[in-house]
Amino acid sequence: MSAAAASSPAAPLLHTPLHGLHVELGARMVPFAGYSMPVQYPAGLIAEHRHTRTAAGLFDISHMGQLRVSGPEAAAALETLMPVDVIGLAPGKQRYGLLLDDAGGILDDLMFFNEGGDSFFVIVNGACKAADIAHMQARIGQRCTVQPLPDHALLALQGPQAAAVMTRLAPGSERHVFMTGGAMSIGGIPIFATRSGYTGEDGFEISVAGADAERLARLLLAQPEVAPIGLGARNSLRLEAGLCLYGNDIDTTTTPVEAALTWAIQKVRRTGGERAGGFPGAGKVLAQLDGNAPVARRRVGLVALERVPVREHTPLHLPSGAAIGEVTSGLLAPTVDRPIAMAYVDATHAAVGTRIDALVRGKPVPMEVVPMPFVPARYYRG
Repeated sequence: MSAAAASSPAAPLLHTPLHGLHVELGARMVPFAGYSMPVQYPAGLIAEHRHTRTAAGLFDISHMGQLRVSGPEAAAALETLMPVDVIGLAPGKQRYGLLLDDAGGILDDLMFFNEGGDSFFVIVNGACKAADIAHMQARIGQRCTVQPLPDHALLALQGPQAAAVMTRLAPGSERHVFMTGGAMSIGGIPIFATRSGYTGEDGFEISVAGADAERLARLLLAQPEVAPIGLGARNSLRLEAGLCLYGNDIDTTTTPVEAALTWAIQKVRRTGGERAGGFPGAGKVLAQLDGNAPVARRRVGLVALERVPVREHTPLHLPSGAAIGEVTSGLLAPTVDRPIAMAYVDATHAAVGTRIDALVRGKPVPMEVVPMPFVPARYYRG
């Protein structure tokens, strides 16, 4: 999900295949990444958030970009765009990736799945998809086929009861563990599902033909565990899970090292690895990783020590008054019931336990750097 929610007033909003169902269910629709999307349903954001943490929530994420990269050179070509191991990803498995520009800045974050047969299924952020596809076609289109899939919808079923629902409707889906997936069907509808998501909970992301999306959504919503969930709760869930929102917490001004995403760079692509470098901005990123280049700022987690929500763009200062950074995402977290935030701060003040003041309407709110995630992940790993 991208933070680029605002749409030009002159640009007509696009509709996902589930638009009519959202309206029928009483959703409040807002512009997001060029689409009319549900921010919440009548139950409200807090109820939707808690339902996802305790049962199973259904999200429409069809605004996101789906594409297929295929051909004998697909893996090697994709690997030239990202600092991650594509060639070594086994069929049937999924991995998180980062598209970088030539300065090491993050163009987008994405998920890619090895379908086997020299084919990769890729999901990119909605507000970035046109630029991402153009970037891929320009950089690797001569080596492989980059095929957008605009006629596909994308749903996410998330929560501790998601697996029970999927097992009931798609027997065999329970054999999949976190970051694996495959083709299956629900009610005779062909789907492609991976055991992954953006909430920190167990769950599935489901790609389906747009023409079948509403029927699939209705089948899922007919299950007693499942409720519709909007973008508002999606945002609060992902922040509790310590997951970045493109456009807020990562963008072209941030490198993977600054963004604390070095876990996504496998050993094989690092200095001394079998396929070290060879991606855009490799010189800068590897130098930062190796401690041979300065890292001026780092992404951190913050918890407010007073019950005052701290929103994005809130300036951060030391108690002495020196400016050291800015909040990129923040809210009153429903699960932990306290204000939490992500922020970039000067690297010298990024250590866990550091006390920082957030200036909210000119008044200092004391915060402390804490480890992320704020809520422990519950991915199913077998």
